[in-house]
Amino acid sequence: MKIIGYIHTDFSTKFGIPRQSGLVKELKATITFEPEYRTPEAFRGLEEFSHIWLLWKFSKSEKEHWSATVKPPRLGGKKRVGVFATRSPYRPNDIGLSCVKLENIVFNEKKGPVLYVAGADLLDGTPIYDIKPYIAYADAHPEASEGFAGEVKNKELTVYFPEKLLECYSQEKRAAIIGVLKQDPRPAYDTDETRVYGVEFAGYDVRFTVTGEKLTVKELVKLNKTIDR
Repeated sequence: MKIIGYIHTDFSTKFGIPRQSGLVKELKATITFEPEYRTPEAFRGLEEFSHIWLLWKFSKSEKEHWSATVKPPRLGGKKRVGVFATRSPYRPNDIGLSCVKLENIVFNEKKGPVLYVAGADLLDGTPIYDIKPYIAYADAHPEASEGFAGEVKNKELTVYFPEKLLECYSQEKRAAIIGVLKQDPRPAYDTDETRVYGVEFAGYDVRFTVTGEKLTVKELVKLNKTIDR
């Protein structure tokens, strides 16, 4: 498997990344390619598609052996199900799959074709193995059953983000971080209302607490590390 490129997002750590692609449409990302794959001809016609599939590498899932069963956080971290019935990163081959919206393709003199996408659920710097167009008539199955995933539908939290803190972000980033927090980044089994959590997003550690169905942002701590765009 050859790595063809890398995605660049606002997430410097795994905590807080949406559990599925497309849940937070405001999340923007770019994809750049290795020199071998920067030829414009390889992207001819891709601009006609509104969405694309990304096949990528779980680059931060460190494991020596795979496990036949896993404990999905959305099931409280207690119930085991088969690894092939989940999208867990701890699998025989560290391959991920995401569907994102393709917003633009810009041909950069230095970087070659750069894809601008929305709704990505990937860590910054994640290696990309392949890109394929999303084809609605073949890929969409509205009647599909969802297994245990249907039992844990996403419910959004109410987010209180003080305006003074929110001003640290651009207008575009504000909508994205609020969308991320609404999804409740915590594992389902972690309901400690006294604990302060932190999501590293776009240069800041966003620290918050959750009481009932309300999430309150307490402070923003600027990170020393920066994400290169």
